[in-house]
Amino acid sequence: MPLSDCRLIDLPKISDARGNLTFVEGNNHIPFEVKRVYYLYDVPGGADRGEHAHKDLHQFVISMSGSFDLLLDDGFDKKRFQLNRPYYGVYVCPMMWRYLDNFSSGSVCMVLASGPYDETDYIRDRDEFLKAVGAA
Repeated sequence: MPLSDCRLIDLPKISDARGNLTFVEGNNHIPFEVKRVYYLYDVPGGADRGEHAHKDLHQFVISMSGSFDLLLDDGFDKKRFQLNRPYYGVYVCPMMWRYLDNFSSGSVCMVLASGPYDETDYIRDRDEFLKAVGAA
C-alpha cells in the first residue's frame, strides 16, 4: 500500500462542561475491525519506539495524553505526523516502516490493531523491508 493510504482521521468529539468524550468504532471510523489494543507510556525523554514494519497488520495510533511524532515510510516517501490530541489519530496500513519519537513527558500512545500479536508479522530489519517493497 502506498504512503497516501495512511492518513489522519478525525474522531467524534462530544463536548460537555463536565469533560469531553471521544470514541472509535472499528469498520466505521477506522477501516478495520479492532482485535487488539496496546499502549506505550513512561517513555523516557529522548527515547524512540517502533523502527519496524508489519506485513499484514493495520493499526490506528492515537495520543491519549501528551504528544509524540509518528514518522511513516513506505520505502519511497516519508511523512511525519505530530500527534497531540485524543480526538484524532493516524491510520497505518501494512508494509509501512514506522518510527515514533519526540515523546513529551507523561505522554501515552494508544494503538488499535487489526490482529493479535504475531512475531512473524514483523519486519525488524530496514534492509529486509526495503527489499520487500522493491526500494532496495
